[in-house]
Amino acid sequence: MTTDTGKPTFTVDELAAQAGVTVRTVRFYSTKGLLPPPVIGPRRVGHYGSEHLARLELIEELQHQGMTLAAIERHLRQLPADLSPHDLAIHRAVVASWAPDTVETAGRAELERRSGRSLGDADVERLAAMGVVQPAGDGFRFDSGLLRLGVRLLDVPLSQESIMAARTVLVEHARGAAHELAELFRGEVSERDTQDVKSLSAHMHPIVVQALLTTFQRSLREELSGWVEGSEVGGTP
Repeated sequence: MTTDTGKPTFTVDELAAQAGVTVRTVRFYSTKGLLPPPVIGPRRVGHYGSEHLARLELIEELQHQGMTLAAIERHLRQLPADLSPHDLAIHRAVVASWAPDTVETAGRAELERRSGRSLGDADVERLAAMGVVQPAGDGFRFDSGLLRLGVRLLDVPLSQESIMAARTVLVEHARGAAHELAELFRGEVSERDTQDVKSLSAHMHPIVVQALLTTFQRSLREELSGWVEGSEVGGTP
């Protein structure tokens, strides 16, 4: 369903399904004040928007990191009130990057529940091609941190070839940046013991991730803006 402004809205059941949680969980978070109230429509039906979904996914990620509800509430209060769903998604990506890799094995039903949507055979094959899931007996192996990203890519209007090429570009540049940063920090810790190196890594990890995301976001926005402006100038009226 969409509003008059064209923005998608969800019933509580649809919101829960999109986030891969239960309706009871959504209502529990609402009673705790972690989710803003829905817009009440005809027949007293509550409708939730993309901002609710983004906030719900962030809450779930924070819980996955081991934060208590009280800590999550304090964390959310510190965020700017006008963050868009896109901003919340970026924030969640930063939070998720702090977690260690968590490879799990689950059946098709659990995979769909964790994905927040039903998955056809073609969807599963595409996720497998992206390296997000791998068949394992009667189930699938997957990295929970990559699963939601892979599922989102299913709806991106790009060919499988373009997505895989983009993945290659990102991986190659990420590895290059990681190598250069490691070499930069190596000089700072060459005289220190292993414990100091681990401490520096723990402190620098979230800072570096935030810097990379922010820099990439701004650079991509500039590239796309220049591309759009160039198309408008070169196009015919």
